[in-house]
Amino acid sequence: MIKWFAAILGYYVFRFPGAIVGFLIGSYIDSLRNRGSGGGSVFGGGQSQSVSPADFELNLLSLCSVVIKADGNVTQRELDYVRQYFLSTYGKDKANAIFRTFNEVIKKREISAARICAYLNQRTRYEVRLQLLHFLFGIAQSDGSISPLEIEKIKEIAGYLNVGMIDFESIKAMFVKSADTAYKILEIERSVSDEEVKKAYRTMAKKYHPDRVNTENEAIKKGAEEKFKEVQKAYETIQMERGL
Repeated sequence: MIKWFAAILGYYVFRFPGAIVGFLIGSYIDSLRNRGSGGGSVFGGGQSQSVSPADFELNLLSLCSVVIKADGNVTQRELDYVRQYFLSTYGKDKANAIFRTFNEVIKKREISAARICAYLNQRTRYEVRLQLLHFLFGIAQSDGSISPLEIEKIKEIAGYLNVGMIDFESIKAMFVKSADTAYKILEIERSVSDEEVKKAYRTMAKKYHPDRVNTENEAIKKGAEEKFKEVQKAYETIQMERGL
């Protein structure tokens, strides 16, 4: 629409030549606005490009396969977890279609985590990439434990996704428990003051709130809700420990 307003304005100022110049300038502004909106994709998040839901799901499944193979021991429980997750999230027909496409793709080329992440970095918000890591840790844990090799592979993927190590350690702490798990989830040291604990909780609750993800993808939406609960649980644990 801007191009027509600019053309009319240009005509009134410089007549026909002004109308042409105004139209061209307005067209350029319109194109910038369309790119900035991410083409209406729920995964755009202000990026210059967007990823379609189908591509997103396929890349998500590809990263799952990379993590599952990380320790050289592909268990049936891991495969069943992925399949059941996709079935419960997308429904039988859509999930089966995703798996069929995935099987066709891997026959034609080797999966490259670095290439997939580079593609996603240009087309997804940082919050969505955090949910991806949460989802991958869930896959790794589905057989009852997470091996060091699986942790290293997810850490490698986090690096490809340009996720900070503090955020990575926070998500890892939600799955790999230790004495300081609650503090690691809130990204603070055990020695901080009560006021700093409260401040950290407010920051993390805002950072990991499901609304921040801004996506209609059910798999990622579920991960956001689970992670938000973990942040709340970590804060409640520290509250009980300190008597806050």
